[in-house]
Amino acid sequence: MNITLIGMPAAGKSVIGVLLAKKLGYDFVDSDLLIQKQEGSLLHEIIHDKGVAKFKEIEEQVNASLDVHNTVIAPGGSVIYGEKAMKHLSEISFVVYLKVPYAELEQRLGDLEHRGVVLEGGMTLYDLYEERVPYYEKYSMMEIDETGKTAAEVVKEIISQLEKMRGIL
Repeated sequence: MNITLIGMPAAGKSVIGVLLAKKLGYDFVDSDLLIQKQEGSLLHEIIHDKGVAKFKEIEEQVNASLDVHNTVIAPGGSVIYGEKAMKHLSEISFVVYLKVPYAELEQRLGDLEHRGVVLEGGMTLYDLYEERVPYYEKYSMMEIDETGKTAAEVVKEIISQLEKMRGIL
């Protein structure tokens, strides 16, 4: 069984993913790092040099081809735009949406461009948030509200919820 963490940039997918993997004795995969390795460039360089559409194609291909077991997967926040990738992740893993309120997200985020956040021309962070939340809700099998919680508390809640569902862990 794999677990995929989805959510906005700065939702803590990588940090929580590493902690969750350690707690469960799972492996950890950060899809953004796989993309960077495959392309030989940082995310923001790929987006700048190849464009948003090509980046989304690469992201979908990388996530749709993951072949892992007993792994916590942390894809980029824009993975939800790739239907093929999300279908694959839903088939190979239990998908958990790490939900962060907009105000808290705004405080956590720094330089969006340098983070490799996929923003179409003229789009604000709020626009992006409003656009993505319905996708996260659509694809998730569980939502974890992170409001006021530490990463360790979020991990504990994920494990508790999965144990209640029996058979997931």
